[in-house]
Formats: sequence, structure tokens, C-alpha cells
Amino acid sequence: MRPAIIALALTMASWSGAAFPQDKPAFVFTAIPDQDETRLVERFTRVADHLQKKLGLPVKYLPVKSYPAAVTAFTNGQVQLAWFGGFTGVQARRQITGSEAIAQGAEDVAFKSFFIANTKTGLAASNEFPKQIAGKSFTFGSRASTSGRLMPEYFIRRAFAGRDPDEVFARVGFSGDHSRTIQLVQSGAYEVGVVDYSVWELDKQAGKVDGAQVGVIWESPTFPDYQWTVRGGVDGLYGAGFTEKLRATLIAIDDPAILSQFARSKFIPAKNSDYGPIEEVGKLTNLLN
Repeated sequence: MRPAIIALALTMASWSGAAFPQDKPAFVFTAIPDQDETRLVERFTRVADHLQKKLGLPVKYLPVKSYPAAVTAFTNGQVQLAWFGGFTGVQARRQITGSEAIAQGAEDVAFKSFFIANTKTGLAASNEFPKQIAGKSFTFGSRASTSGRLMPEYFIRRAFAGRDPDEVFARVGFSGDHSRTIQLVQSGAYEVGVVDYSVWELDKQAGKVDGAQVGVIWESPTFPDYQWTVRGGVDGLYGAGFTEKLRATLIAIDDPAILSQFARSKFIPAKNSDYGPIEEVGKLTNLLN
């Protein structure tokens, strides 16, 4: 990560005229790196600025390089809050007692994945699962991505009688993030891939998707996905009722400049049980022990 980006991400948002309490540590949060790094830094620096003004604490965004690194930062206490995908949220909450999913995008209640293909494959959009993808090269996103790996693998296994993706495809890859998946399929490095539908739409709006080279061939059934998860014990650090204050602050975000970067219309309350289906699929696909 470039030094300038790190400096921007770790700089506390300014709040002129306000004095922060000296007896409380800075509030630090992170997020899974699911798309273009520059866009993530811009998005979460805005969030840090907003939270700092509303919570009356110095707030920092800690960028990480991978999905597992986000979970590790959460479980080892480097951060008190994280923007997780459904699967990474389940992983993190299982490790730290008292951790809670407190807010999600309105769209995260019924999220979905897009299976995409390079146009040279001749694959066309279909309402039915595209079984013609068998035998082609295929890339997931991160290994721990809900919409870029966990749920797509579940749909693939269901379509091919429980077969492992390595048995279905000629070659299987993991791009690391959704934006990279789009570029790999668009370039022809992989014939087919799967992405978070919201990143597809954001990259398309940004002019990064060439419709002559890549297109959506199947839209998955919906599933619960992204959420804000707070680490167990934050009320002990920042005072009684802090978790609920944080939840209310996130839900109240109405700044279009923030919401548009998430491709969300608003944030709504969330709870751990909302992600029960993700935990069950994790067990069924042997991705969650």
C-alpha cells in the first residue's frame, strides 16, 4: 500500500474546537478489502470523519491487505469495529465472545452474486444456473468472500451433484477481490468468474467494465451478506451504552457521499441470528469448522 494512502487512511478526521476524552483509547475500525484500494480509503475516511464527529472520540480507519487480515485485526484487538462480509463476520464473532452484528445495508438483507463470463465463451444470460460453465477456467474472489466464494461454491455444488469446484472447472483461481475478478474475466485470463453484484454496478458506473468483453450470465438467489460487527467488550472501554450509541450512529448515516460509495440506500439494524444461513452454508461446504 502506498505511503500516501496509508497516511490518508490513518489520519484522524479533523474536528475543530472539540476536545477528546483523555481516558479513552482511539476507536479503530477496519473493513474487508473487497474492491479497489483507492475507493476503499476514500469511503472509509469519510466514515471515520462521520463517526468521530458523532461519537466524540478520535476515530481511525485501519486498512488491511486481505479478508483474513481483517478478521485477525478484529480478533486480536487491533480494531473494535469491522465492515465484514457475511462469512468473515461469522468467523470473527465465533472467536470473540460478545461480538455483535449491529448494522447492515438495507440491500444486505437480500444480497446476490453475479456469475460473469468473457464474451468469447459465447455464454449468454440465463435465468437457469449456467451448467455450460463446466470445463472452463473459473475465478472466485477472496477465499473468505461470501458473495465471491462461499455462496457461489454452494450454488456450484448444488448444480453439479455436490462436486468440488476443482472437479467442475478446468482451472480454479482466487483473485483476492471483486474488482480484480472483473478485470481477470474481462481480459480473458479466466473465462468465467463470480462477483458481488454491488461492486459490479460500481465498477460499471466508473467505466471499468467493458460490455463488449464481459457480461453477467446468471444472477444468484439472495442471501444475507455485509454488516458492521462490533467487538465484544467495547462498552467496558468506552462506557455503558456505547454499543447502542454506535449502532444508532451507523443507522442514522444519511450522507449521499457515504451511502453512494457503499452502493447502499441506508443502514438498518442487524443481529447475529440474521447470519445463521451463512453459518449453515459454511458448514455444508466445509469452509467453516
